[in-house]
Amino acid sequence: MMKKWILIPVIVLIVIIGLFLKVYFSSVQPVKAAEKKAVSLAKDKVQLSEVDDFHIYNGIETVNVIEGKNKKGSKVIVWIPEKSKKVIIKKAKDGITKEEAIQKLLQEKQPKKIISVRLGMEKNIPLWEIYYRSENNLINYYYVHFETGEWLKKIENL
Repeated sequence: MMKKWILIPVIVLIVIIGLFLKVYFSSVQPVKAAEKKAVSLAKDKVQLSEVDDFHIYNGIETVNVIEGKNKKGSKVIVWIPEKSKKVIIKKAKDGITKEEAIQKLLQEKQPKKIISVRLGMEKNIPLWEIYYRSENNLINYYYVHFETGEWLKKIENL
């Protein structure tokens, strides 16, 4: 009788863990597939020796962004818009860094908390998107041109 009381919760726990794993792996699969496709497209245009980061940027359009190194060891960033598949490649040193993008924001705003800073692209312009919360806990987006470091646009107080 006592063994049943132990066995039932253990089985329930195993089933719950199994369901979580299934949900997790099925949610990661499309991103992995997109990464594989983007990397193969990028390799046609640039000799990538390693991929350091991949993410999907969802702005006006969906853009796959790859950060990596070319065969010479230079850091490169590759933007591939989902629709046009037009590969745009820039050397990281030809644009501003994540820290410089944050400095641009801090010259103008006093964010309570910076939530994320990531590369993206809109209207074929590579950019940094800074997502932050303001003092009143509202959501804000600040966009900085990757190459010039100029402010592009902001979306405030959501």
